[in-house]
Amino acid sequence: MDKNTALVLIAGLLVSGLLFLLSVYLAGIALILTVALVMSLMIMQDSYFHPDIVASMRDDAKAIVFRNSGNAAAVNIHVTLVPVNREFILPSLAADETHEYILDSMAEDLKVVITFENEQNVAFSRSYPLSALGQEFEPLKPMVPIFSWK
Repeated sequence: MDKNTALVLIAGLLVSGLLFLLSVYLAGIALILTVALVMSLMIMQDSYFHPDIVASMRDDAKAIVFRNSGNAAAVNIHVTLVPVNREFILPSLAADETHEYILDSMAEDLKVVITFENEQNVAFSRSYPLSALGQEFEPLKPMVPIFSWK
């Protein structure tokens, strides 16, 4: 447990104990708020050092854009372009940073396989099918087309 989380837990328990002298209900409310706050802090600790590299094709289909949408830097990035038979290595990509890989000509359909590590040498792997016609994965697209989505 992080020292800040332990400090919040101890302070919350002390406040709950003092409020118990006034009212059991106030002590219960303070205890529930303390538990919720400590759980939130512990969940936030689990998401540290998680890079997430997303690949997408530029609109003119002449480049592939890599974006690190995680909260940590990605290092030792190995990228493979499947039908083109190309491989290259990016040394690092900081959080919220982008990199463009320029292709020799326009590409119709590609599959990009990315393997990378975080700063603590934990390995990650992602695979993205890319199309010049814009048929990429859309995570917010509803299953049933309602309300004239997009």
